[in-house]
Amino acid sequence: MACLGTVYSWSSFAQPLQAAHGWSATTTTGAFALAILFLGVGAALGGHWQDRVGPRRVAATGALLWAAGNLLSGLFTDALGAPVLYAGYGVVGGLGLGLGYVTPVAAVTKWFPERRGLGSGLVVMGFGLGAFLYNLLLSRLPSFAALARGSGRVLELRAAGEAALLPAAERAALSATFVGSGLFFALVGTGAALLLLDPPAPGGGGAAARGATAGEAARTPQLWALFAMLFLNVTAGILFISSAVPIMRELTGAPAATAVAVYGTIALANGLGRFFWGAVSDRLGRRLAFALLYLTQVVLFLAVGRLQALPAVAALFALVLLCYGGGFGVMPSMVADWFGTRHLGQVYGLVLTAWGLAGVVGPIFAARVKDLTGSYLGSLPVMAAILALATLLPALVRPPRGSGS
Repeated sequence: MACLGTVYSWSSFAQPLQAAHGWSATTTTGAFALAILFLGVGAALGGHWQDRVGPRRVAATGALLWAAGNLLSGLFTDALGAPVLYAGYGVVGGLGLGLGYVTPVAAVTKWFPERRGLGSGLVVMGFGLGAFLYNLLLSRLPSFAALARGSGRVLELRAAGEAALLPAAERAALSATFVGSGLFFALVGTGAALLLLDPPAPGGGGAAARGATAGEAARTPQLWALFAMLFLNVTAGILFISSAVPIMRELTGAPAATAVAVYGTIALANGLGRFFWGAVSDRLGRRLAFALLYLTQVVLFLAVGRLQALPAVAALFALVLLCYGGGFGVMPSMVADWFGTRHLGQVYGLVLTAWGLAGVVGPIFAARVKDLTGSYLGSLPVMAAILALATLLPALVRPPRGSGS
């Protein structure tokens, strides 16, 4: 999960890619948006597959595809441009993310029927911690620190109307980072995947033990309510994640290397939120936890655009990430409570397609606002209003009959 979660480090690559190739924010964000879109596709496919063959083969395939996506991006983007980045990082890597993500979530939820929120929160915390550890590493690599500084200078020249691109040495450092990452993900991610096991029998009893298939769940309004709840929470959070470093620089004027380092630190909140909100939902209930997630973010989205001090902006960003991660800590337990664990992989995989859709809507919306207005900040009050309305979903939707929830 930590290897897969490095996808959330994308904002550290956004400005170097723009500086290397002369791309717009929308073009650069397209690769990340595709990766999250195909994550949803991969999760749906992987959910069905792991119900048939168990978790090891599916998770290992996911890790290898994610590694391949990074390798393709590093080896061929400099020569072939955006299409290979979209195909490699976006499509191949995104499918790997989905296969790899849904499998351990489904397995751990079956292992801990009495503490589903805590159990799933702990395992998906690894996904959030991956970006924290990866960003920490990037900020300490001399080659990447030089790349970040050079990218900032190039983009400042371009903003002043000059035609500028990164020199060849710094472009090579960018490619090498993708290649080295891919090799590491192949080794560590695949090795970890081969240790996964399902429990001997589904946990829980009654409806939870029997469980609805994806087709049966899809015929209920509750499934699509959960889809909408996850979609809205992801859209809000991923708007920040996809452009966190440039938004932070816009608000505070911080140098690129400083913004990368600060974001690398606060990315820890994405992981902690999954554990924290998952445990909270065990005590307060899943629906109340989701309502609190939405309301907290309404306040944050309205407040962050008025701040300029780097510590204050970083603190609010961390809280947004805490809530974003919290949605993934609560949702698998909610799906298991409402639809059972027997076919959890395929049902939760279907819900996770909302993540894929939101991964296109949120980042592209933010990037288009930036390209059209010169600033990311116009997207924030719109998102706050949508989240305020979203609070009605967990307040009004009730579990399916016979779910035992």
